[in-house]
Amino acid sequence: MLAKRIIPCLDIKDGMTVKGIKFVELKTVGDPVELAAAYADQGADELVFLDITATHEGRKTLIDLVHRIARHINIPFTVGGGISELKDAEALLNAGADKISINSSAVRRPELIDEMAQSFGNQFVVVAIDAKKETKGNDWAVTVNGGRILTEKRLFSWAREAESRGAGEILFTSMDHDGVKQGFANEALARISTELSIPVIASGGAGSMAHFRDAFTLGKADAALAASVFHYNEIPIPTLKEYLRKEGIEVR
Repeated sequence: MLAKRIIPCLDIKDGMTVKGIKFVELKTVGDPVELAAAYADQGADELVFLDITATHEGRKTLIDLVHRIARHINIPFTVGGGISELKDAEALLNAGADKISINSSAVRRPELIDEMAQSFGNQFVVVAIDAKKETKGNDWAVTVNGGRILTEKRLFSWAREAESRGAGEILFTSMDHDGVKQGFANEALARISTELSIPVIASGGAGSMAHFRDAFTLGKADAALAASVFHYNEIPIPTLKEYLRKEGIEVR
């Protein structure tokens, strides 16, 4: 079994790291270059950078900022936000990204997943899915534009399609759990992880070290991503990894 990964996330708006609750009420929490370097030093396994307003504002990802962060870290670096064509991905990879995360653009034109996988390799392609639990039934509605727009796509079928088109990983964020710190959407995570053969990253809901444990055991996730608990030093990464080891979970 592969070791589980701990991944801090930098949500970027106007060049600064921000964090909100359920994708709204965004507050500035710090300089992304400084935070990235600190997380690499603390033992984070990877880093995710999401330019959360790029698609909504109709612009490209902040390439200069990506380049500056990449120079300060030595861990795998995933970048997303505003990527709608191959040349966007290529520019970010050239700036220092190790993987590319696509979300809204993939929902609108799923062929982009195929194109990126064929051009760069499956291991470079992360399909991020932001979804809300439906009031009836057990499915989740997929959203785009930073959670602003509901779509007709549904979480489980879309995750399967993304894998079939060449996604190397799925990053699933539960909008209902985001920033609430009550735990991850473990039931949905477990279903995605069971139905897919590619790694699944849990996102949305981390509030305690036990929540990470549950994402790996109950949710069967391969990695767990969080923001505010790391940004505010509520859970230091070395402490979290030691806790997980004591719980019998293999971490890097």
